[in-house]
Amino acid sequence: MLRLGRRVIGLDSAAHYVAALHSTEREVPGLDRREALQFRRIQMLGATGTVVMAISALGVGAQPVHQNPVSGVPVFGLFARLPTSMLAMCMIGVVAVVAAWLLLGRFAIGSVGGAPAHRITRSQLDRTLLLWVTPLIVAPPMFSNDVYSYLAQSEITRRGMDPYVVGPADGLGLSNVLTNNVPNIWRETPAPYGPLFLWIGRGIAEITGDNIILGVWSHRLLELGGMALIVWALPRLARRCGVAPVSALWLGAANPLVLFHLVAGVHNDTLMLGLMLFGSEFCLRALSGGPDAEPGAPPGLDGRAWALLALGAVLITLAAMVKLPAIVALGFVGMALARRRGSTFGSLVVAAAILGVIAAATMLFISWSSGLGFGWIYTLSTNTAVNSWMSLPTALGIATGFGGVLLGLGDHTNALLSITRPIAQVISAYISLRMLVATWTGRLHLIGALGLSLGAIVLLSPVVQPWYLLWAIVPLAAWATTPAFRVPAVVFSVVVGVLQMPRGADFAVVQIVEAALAAVVVSAIFIAVTRNTLPWRNPSPEGP
Repeated sequence: MLRLGRRVIGLDSAAHYVAALHSTEREVPGLDRREALQFRRIQMLGATGTVVMAISALGVGAQPVHQNPVSGVPVFGLFARLPTSMLAMCMIGVVAVVAAWLLLGRFAIGSVGGAPAHRITRSQLDRTLLLWVTPLIVAPPMFSNDVYSYLAQSEITRRGMDPYVVGPADGLGLSNVLTNNVPNIWRETPAPYGPLFLWIGRGIAEITGDNIILGVWSHRLLELGGMALIVWALPRLARRCGVAPVSALWLGAANPLVLFHLVAGVHNDTLMLGLMLFGSEFCLRALSGGPDAEPGAPPGLDGRAWALLALGAVLITLAAMVKLPAIVALGFVGMALARRRGSTFGSLVVAAAILGVIAAATMLFISWSSGLGFGWIYTLSTNTAVNSWMSLPTALGIATGFGGVLLGLGDHTNALLSITRPIAQVISAYISLRMLVATWTGRLHLIGALGLSLGAIVLLSPVVQPWYLLWAIVPLAAWATTPAFRVPAVVFSVVVGVLQMPRGADFAVVQIVEAALAAVVVSAIFIAVTRNTLPWRNPSPEGP
């Protein structure tokens, strides 16, 4: 992999690094016979892990309360009566996938000890990703019940009610089969999603009605479309930033958090990320004068470039119409456009006006065409009812409140959260502003600044779900794969991926302990047996 030091790159110098990347890639050898055998074993390890997870999901996945297709079915119905065994089975599968992903990194990250490493090809990684994803596509939802909220909110929209005012219980009634599958905490809450997503959901509800299985499959198909956009855009963005596409795809698309939460979890963040990256690629194509533009291109944009820029801005706005945080990308595009036009205050105002008009027109069109309006703006804080341990201000507030209880000062957790959360929001806004300025001055590449800004927004927000981390990890995978970023990203992905429960709900402590012990024992035995057949240790730069 091309090493870029502190990775302070702007659009002006990106072409130099792209050229250097092509030169470096040509020097990297392919896999020899021994490594090819190891690679195939890694592929099978990951596939075995996802198959084991898919089977365990029949017992401990986020199965629907009603219309469970395996309930009472001979053999398949047995899984639900063995929760501890299925939990252990799921944990073993999760560990297998995580281990396979880490081992795959041996052949994907680009260099070892400063020497060129054997790196797999793009087609090899694509086939590996497809092999690992397939079992999770056909499995029941895992790690979250959110897809059942999607179904209920879409049905509310189909019936002509305002999903931003009424929740599933009020809109559909407690006796409705869709409401019964929504977790209790979300039955009374309105939808926090953008009108584009609920507009699409209304179309799905028209087709599937109250058929939960067909509805889940339809939403999964929609999210797989978002996944395809990520896989298309990520390597192209990586090349623009001087990063090997295989490295970016390994960290950003084959990541266990992507497999577990975007694919298996059926989260609409997949569509948001896909549209955001898809649009960003078109914007960068316009700003760079095309994918093969030479450095020193004139500051003006021709008709084709303006059309690409407008298309990219529309796609990013559509991503924000699924989940609002994607709109941040448009700010960075505006800064890059202003820099392209001369880095003056006037160019900044013009860029903001142009992109603002495009975004406003797109939002108005979606809001008017869907008939849903702008009510979603007032429901964005719906998820703050959950206290998330991954949120830095929430964790700080809860820990401080607990300390007050231990000291006999009383429980002031809510009061502390009302202080820590606003302060954290101000800090995240400051960091985002710094990143915008860095993009405008050319100190940071658009994609890198966007990823850093989203990382601050996620970690400093009141609620952080595991899949929110991907808002930052996926774009940053295309910009910075140096150890300073890669190591924390890998650690986050591994720790959060392993700790999350398979149905997004709590199990009894004794069940978790027993299942974890079983997973540890099986993993230790497997590593001992395969210590000489899989690359558990750092491969030698000289090869075998």
